[in-house]
Amino acid sequence: MPAPSQATARFADLADDVVASGDTRIPVPTPSTGETLHELPQSSADDVRDAFARARLAQLAWARAGFAKRREILLRAHDLILERDEDLLDLIQLESGKTRGQAFEEVFCAAMVTRYNALSAKRVLRGRRRRAGVPTVVSTRVRYRPKGAVGVVTPWNYALSLAAMDVIPALAAGCAVVQKADDQGALSILALRRAFIDAGVPETVWAVVCGTAGEVGESLTDEADYICFTGSTATGRGIAEKAGRRLVGASLELGGKNAMIVTDDVDPATAAADSAYACFAAMGQLCVSVERIYVDRKVAGAYTEALVDRLRHATLGSAHDYSADFGSLASAKQLERVTAHLEDALAKGATVLVGGRPRPDIGPWFFEPTILTGVTPEMTVYAEETFGAIASLYLTEDDEEAIFAANRSEYGLNAAVLSGSVRRAQRIADRLEVGSVNINEGYRASFSSVDAPMGGAKQSGLGRRNGPEGLLRFVEPVTISAMTGVLPFAREGRDYPALASLMVLLASALRAIRRR
Repeated sequence: MPAPSQATARFADLADDVVASGDTRIPVPTPSTGETLHELPQSSADDVRDAFARARLAQLAWARAGFAKRREILLRAHDLILERDEDLLDLIQLESGKTRGQAFEEVFCAAMVTRYNALSAKRVLRGRRRRAGVPTVVSTRVRYRPKGAVGVVTPWNYALSLAAMDVIPALAAGCAVVQKADDQGALSILALRRAFIDAGVPETVWAVVCGTAGEVGESLTDEADYICFTGSTATGRGIAEKAGRRLVGASLELGGKNAMIVTDDVDPATAAADSAYACFAAMGQLCVSVERIYVDRKVAGAYTEALVDRLRHATLGSAHDYSADFGSLASAKQLERVTAHLEDALAKGATVLVGGRPRPDIGPWFFEPTILTGVTPEMTVYAEETFGAIASLYLTEDDEEAIFAANRSEYGLNAAVLSGSVRRAQRIADRLEVGSVNINEGYRASFSSVDAPMGGAKQSGLGRRNGPEGLLRFVEPVTISAMTGVLPFAREGRDYPALASLMVLLASALRAIRRR
């Protein structure tokens, strides 16, 4: 694994791309050792306003460049992402504490999202004719106008892939972006941005700012023409309120307490392997990872034994190769949160089936993947999102009880169903109150389906990223209707009697031929 000093030397100039006029810098640690990885410039409210002013000017030319030019640039960026994958993998691991394999998922996702939006933007957003209310008399078409300068707030946990899912469709739609990167994930985002700048995106079309939520985050939501936010439900509500007051749109992917249902016809070993990854990829620090497992009592013994055995023998580490199964928590704050949830649960009667210990012998914020049983409603871990290293296991009598339990949450982001019958799993999936469901997988099936919308129900958010829906976030539809001259509309009261009779006849004829 590269030492922090070596990494700093390799990527030293990336931090200079942050829009920051002052001299304030803060140390950013690497989870693998706790040492300082680099010092990151901090932006001010004035820097944010300046970034938006420049972005709005640059956006006009970027929008006029047209779909073909933007497609060419984005596809070039796609190729650069793949060419620079080793650097991107190193940065993701150094900043987040992920394993190499889980970092690779991010890089591959960024490339997929870029390719999809480059090739889909014109098809989704080109102007097209719409049926007029009075055919032949009126001609109507709809065109899409970019919303302008978009504000994107990206968290630390999946900095690269989540940046791509919001920033790239905005660029493809002809918008400019001012992005607030979390300090812990800023270098990964800046390296991704550098690939797009090198591919031909003007620097001021995608600006990155860093700093506190109170100053930089508030300024961004004050200035943006549209807001994308990924983070906690509490913060998301505040952003939604501000966006509502300003009458600008927002897409918000918020918290989750995601459930997995394990039916009685699974292969226990396979289900255990899928469950372990679904719960503890990125050490559970993923909005769509599983924190609640509902397993049918008839298979619970064999499944639990297999799950405990798999996690007990899992390899923890931060090596820059593919030797580790699970990585580190991202910060001391994350370790404190996991520890607090665990201690509260144990004090109130929960039992640790596997894990439950920090591992400072590996790194300062490593924690063993932990499965709890005997979790009850008075425990914090029962309903509150832990976002790291703990999942709870519950026994159910049948599919009906499992569905009811899975839906008994204020959140509705993601769910998973493990079953020996895909048809049975589909029936269960149709009844789950969530934005996405994965069958015989934890989250990657839907997460990688970039042509399909991704987002949450209930308290897990508003709006959708990915797919046509993800592109349509960033444009305003404009309806343009023209009179054809075949028949004028009434201009005076005396024109209506004859025209009304004709219109009634036309409506009846259209109904008869089933014409909309």
